[in-house]
Amino acid sequence: MATPRLRHLASRIRWYVRELTGESAYDHYVTHTRTHAPTAQIMDRRTFERTRTDAREADPREGFRCC
Repeated sequence: MATPRLRHLASRIRWYVRELTGESAYDHYVTHTRTHAPTAQIMDRRTFERTRTDAREADPREGFRCC
């Protein structure tokens, strides 16, 4: 059985990887929207990711995609 210290370490590593890869972006979006605009409709994850990808590809400063 994992010790509390090992579980804490694993949770911190998981948090770091999610932040590094951008997987937590939707969670941040939902929290921000609920806090600052409680009556606004929240996009589902699929729509959020599509919008995020479209915005990234439209902005040449965000990276280059050749294909």
